[in-house]
Amino acid sequence: MSAAPLLAVYGLSQCDTVRRARQWLESHGLEYRFVDFKKTPPSAAQIAAWADAVDWDALLNRRGTTWRRLDSATQAGVVDAASAVALLAQHPSAIKRPVVEGGKTLLVGFDTVLWSGALL
Repeated sequence: MSAAPLLAVYGLSQCDTVRRARQWLESHGLEYRFVDFKKTPPSAAQIAAWADAVDWDALLNRRGTTWRRLDSATQAGVVDAASAVALLAQHPSAIKRPVVEGGKTLLVGFDTVLWSGALL
């Protein structure tokens, strides 16, 4: 029986960036467990832990469709970690993807240079 993968990758299965990230992991022989936000949304506590680790603003995907579809008052209401966590718990597709957890490593977004340094 093999051990559970050391990496957990969170995102949306239909997201092109998540697909590229998963292909990159597989091409480098890294095992991971994929968690689809649509099927298993992260809890507010999990989002808060991510926000503590990387800064809440790094988690918020302001370029994505979900963010752009929010009304301006909702967008303007995101001013600190608490308001960001509340919004992201309600709209997990507004989280910048993918989020990768592994030991003490937390990566947000897909950057091959950063990922190579952190994971290889």
